[in-house]
Amino acid sequence: MLEYKVLPAGDTALVVEFGDRIDRSLSAAVLSLARNLDTEQIAGIVETVPTFRSLMVHYEPLVLPASALMAKIDEQIKKLTAREIIGRMWRLPVCYDPGFAIDLDDVAQRAALSRQRVVELHSGQIYHVYMLGFLPGQAYMGEVAAELALDRRATPRTKIPAGSLAIAARISCVFPLETPCGWHVIGRCPIPLWDRARATALLAPADKVTFVPVSVREYETLVTRAAQGILRIEPVSDCVEAVA
Repeated sequence: MLEYKVLPAGDTALVVEFGDRIDRSLSAAVLSLARNLDTEQIAGIVETVPTFRSLMVHYEPLVLPASALMAKIDEQIKKLTAREIIGRMWRLPVCYDPGFAIDLDDVAQRAALSRQRVVELHSGQIYHVYMLGFLPGQAYMGEVAAELALDRRATPRTKIPAGSLAIAARISCVFPLETPCGWHVIGRCPIPLWDRARATALLAPADKVTFVPVSVREYETLVTRAAQGILRIEPVSDCVEAVA
């Protein structure tokens, strides 16, 4: 059986921890447990929230006491098969032009690489969506190529534009909204990752993402279509396409 521990998080949530690192096998365990608990539709469980290495389970203690919930969690983990869940595959455009990639030169210098090589390394990966968090629809994706693994900026910026693509350590994120940020911004994505009208995220944990470099002109065209509401984004077997 997988090793785990359960910690209280206030009076209405428990955290199930599977480890202390970012790892695909731990992510598989977290997402499998979340899926199983959601599928069981256990009375009293309000919501499950996966992170890199743990699952937060919100519950209604008057319906499901903590001790009973812990028993349910133990029951599920005993029969858990932590296979990596197959999510959807997305192919998202990103403009790595210096006008958007405000830290690209600095990243290239720190990594002792050319700007073009940084773009090749970043866009050459298939990223695993570990979790959503911080901002609505924001997906934490790994792993960034080892050559680009950098600590966060020494001085965070007070704000970066919505759609900014940034990296820190082995993680890459597209920030759906304007926000303060201490990550290295190396591009911008024109695809909205958060639908405000429907309050839904484009990406989900266990999805896979690849980034495709586009020109400034292509970026601006996609932004215009998105603003007009005529940009349709759908996952397919091996990519996601932006369709007018």
